[in-house]
Amino acid sequence: MAQKDDDLAPPPRRGRPRDPERFRRIMEAARNHFYAHGLERASVDAIAAEAGVSKMTIYSNFGSKEGLFEAVVQDRTERVMGGPAGVEALDPLQPRKALLAVGEQFLTLTREDHTLGKFRSLYGAASSQPEACQAFYRQGPERLNADLAAYLRRANEAGSLNVKNPRLAADLFLAMFLGDGHFRGLLMLEMPDARENKALLREAVRVFMAGYSGQHTT
Repeated sequence: MAQKDDDLAPPPRRGRPRDPERFRRIMEAARNHFYAHGLERASVDAIAAEAGVSKMTIYSNFGSKEGLFEAVVQDRTERVMGGPAGVEALDPLQPRKALLAVGEQFLTLTREDHTLGKFRSLYGAASSQPEACQAFYRQGPERLNADLAAYLRRANEAGSLNVKNPRLAADLFLAMFLGDGHFRGLLMLEMPDARENKALLREAVRVFMAGYSGQHTT
């Protein structure tokens, strides 16, 4: 009996290729194919061909198609938090500046066609693709919340914010960007323009700072 495409994959996921340009090509090709076809119907052969690498290069670095999908989500999440350095690059003494940067990147992410397409496909396939949903949540919402919470914890320790529950505060901040504009994107309606997005960003940061910049109390 002929082997399936994924039967040829070596089990371990070793991480991203050392060549940054090769990694960029693989991520771009994978994003395109996952957006167009979803995880189940996306082809590793087609992704490899578009990226100009062998199929075994993808398997040796990511282990499986699911591992590649998770790496795509992780790569985009890292960009929101300022690259692989993540929260360590954010100054705990300048929370407004940090929140504006994180909020701007997160708002851009949630407005992207690729991201909106993932939301639509995963919502519709939650029962049939639990691995994809778990990977998306683990490297997307859960990772973003955890990373932002770690920054807020540092800001609290530095005295620039008063955050008793960093994880809850992080969730509240990010949730402010998932309102009307996000639903319009999911429903493929007219999206907010740059002026609306900028106003939302500034208001979200203003409200958050007003709620969490009070003096520490015992």
